[in-house]
Amino acid sequence: MRVVVLGATGNVATALLHRLQAAAEIGSLVGVSRRGPDRGGPPYEGVEWHRIDVSEESAGPELEAVMRGADAVIDLVWVIRPNRDRDHLREVNVRGNERVFQAAAAAGVPHLVYASSVGAYGPGPKDRAVDESHPTTGTPSSHYAAQKAEVEDLLDQLERENPDMLVTRLRPGLIFQAGAAPEIKDYFLGDLVPAGLVNGLRVPVLPFPAGLRFQAVSAQDVAEAYWQVVRQSAGGAFNVAAEPVLDAQTVGQLLGAKRYLELPTTVFRAAAALTYAARLQPTDPGWLDMAANVPVMDTSAIREAVGWTETSTSQQAVRELLDHMNAAEGLGNAQHRSSSPLE
Repeated sequence: MRVVVLGATGNVATALLHRLQAAAEIGSLVGVSRRGPDRGGPPYEGVEWHRIDVSEESAGPELEAVMRGADAVIDLVWVIRPNRDRDHLREVNVRGNERVFQAAAAAGVPHLVYASSVGAYGPGPKDRAVDESHPTTGTPSSHYAAQKAEVEDLLDQLERENPDMLVTRLRPGLIFQAGAAPEIKDYFLGDLVPAGLVNGLRVPVLPFPAGLRFQAVSAQDVAEAYWQVVRQSAGGAFNVAAEPVLDAQTVGQLLGAKRYLELPTTVFRAAAALTYAARLQPTDPGWLDMAANVPVMDTSAIREAVGWTETSTSQQAVRELLDHMNAAEGLGNAQHRSSSPLE
């Protein structure tokens, strides 16, 4: 089996390459990214690398050539920085993925697997879980969510125009692993909070947005989900998240908090807006809007379709993140590290 992975040096991709290299069915593994990995060794050795920038108009023919003969293409293309450069984000995330879809159709790819997100969902309940039929209308104030929703529409169009192509979209919750912890810290906290303070974080009292409930999963478990839908040719949409659902109580447990203090979400949003406007940290308040709006996901579909199950709880995934934010290395490309907290 020949599998092409696009966006192949990111958080999920590093775990996915490890998983695919361990699969006996994989005879050829192709990685595509703007720059390729900075270092060799696992999981990058033995991968056929192509450096293609999907934001460029000329990328289409290159992508098509790389995809020809592939049994499956896994599209992990996405950037979230520089957060303030919305034109660049859209050129990569929306136009770039559109180029990927067009190239996959032109190359006759039989199975396309796309990395969507819980963020693609429109507002939904926190007190019950929704299945994959929930509307993917995003959160307008979040560029990430709005663009994920827009790409889902492009994927719908691709399916209508290419009925012979099997299309799969995974919608995971927050994805964490130790190797990505330094980058995630850079992306969302910048230098406002020193890594040493967050690393191994424990707190006696936890301030927490009232009513917030969210889901997380380890990168390794998401990688397994990608492999299983490819191996078993499972099409459609699948929610992916580990148990338990995270809230003030479950987050407080993993942080060792003796008690938690639930405050209105508007308090946290105002703090995010103020520090973002003052260029103290790189996360705009739209991220909090998305977290507050998205529903809790029912993950039974992927469990039943391909037998997927998590090997780490959501709490373990978050703990792994917090315990490695002060690590020296990180993912396979230095470009994933932020050079400035002011992006």
